Amino acid sequence: MSHGHKVRAGSRAVVAALAGAVLGTGVLAAAPAQAATAPQVSAQGAFALNPATGKALFGKEPDGRLRTGSTTKIMTALVALSQPHLNLDRQVRIKKEYTDYVIDPTTHTQRYSSAHLILGDSMKVRDLLYGLLLPSGCDAAYALADTYGTGSTTDQRTKSFIAGMNAKARELGLTDTHFDSFDGVSNGNNFASPRDLAKLAGVALKNATFKKVVGTKEYKDMQSYRPGGGTHAMQPWDNTNKLLGSYRGAIGVKTGSGPEAQFCLVFAATRGGRTVVGTVLADTSADQRLQDAAKILDYGFTQSG
Repeated sequence: MSHGHKVRAGSRAVVAALAGAVLGTGVLAAAPAQAATAPQVSAQGAFALNPATGKALFGKEPDGRLRTGSTTKIMTALVALSQPHLNLDRQVRIKKEYTDYVIDPTTHTQRYSSAHLILGDSMKVRDLLYGLLLPSGCDAAYALADTYGTGSTTDQRTKSFIAGMNAKARELGLTDTHFDSFDGVSNGNNFASPRDLAKLAGVALKNATFKKVVGTKEYKDMQSYRPGGGTHAMQPWDNTNKLLGSYRGAIGVKTGSGPEAQFCLVFAATRGGRTVVGTVLADTSADQRLQDAAKILDYGFTQSG
């Protein structure tokens, strides 16, 4: 008998012995259920983690550097909220630079997402954060960067604020992240990895104000204060993140889109006292990013750790 026959014969003996053991103990009836299969997603890059433990729960090209679009505004908000002696009720006057920024100078139509801030009015920092994170106002981002940057001119202050965003990224160990703008309207060198953005969101969600803002579906309590007294009425701000209200337990976080960024979403949900935070970057459509996020969350909640 050849060596190969000996192996097969031995294998048959092992199988027979195992079968006898199974029949004798009834273990076969208690076979474990098949583990959940990781979902297929359309996004070019994706990642999810448990922010409490840091454990990775899902990844697709998790460390690839991709354009971030308005998910950049997570860092804009975190840098503003990290200011020493922060006063959320501080009033910021709305300058012409902010309102002009979101309007195309040739066609006079809106070119960037806007919170529709009113020129000459003042608005509380708290309300600017809602304007930044719900309608994704690039005018609100400009106002916050100008307010919390340092320097004698608007240009110097916004540049120093962006430098602060990059310093915060280094502080948090986000090695695949770089910002060249305060709002994601990129000059060609604005990128992050899915892993970095998920980590960033996990940190930002520890801030009670950030968590409250990004979990709000509609905000209508903003006040735009007129220079001579009184207030202007403003339309409510709706959150661009439609995962809120459509996915059970969703608590945020931020959408993004653009010609290079395509469709992005940083997302988070809490179920049974457990939170999953994730990112999809360079997805194929606004609806697809929601579907991919839901699939990743579903899978994340099945994972241990």
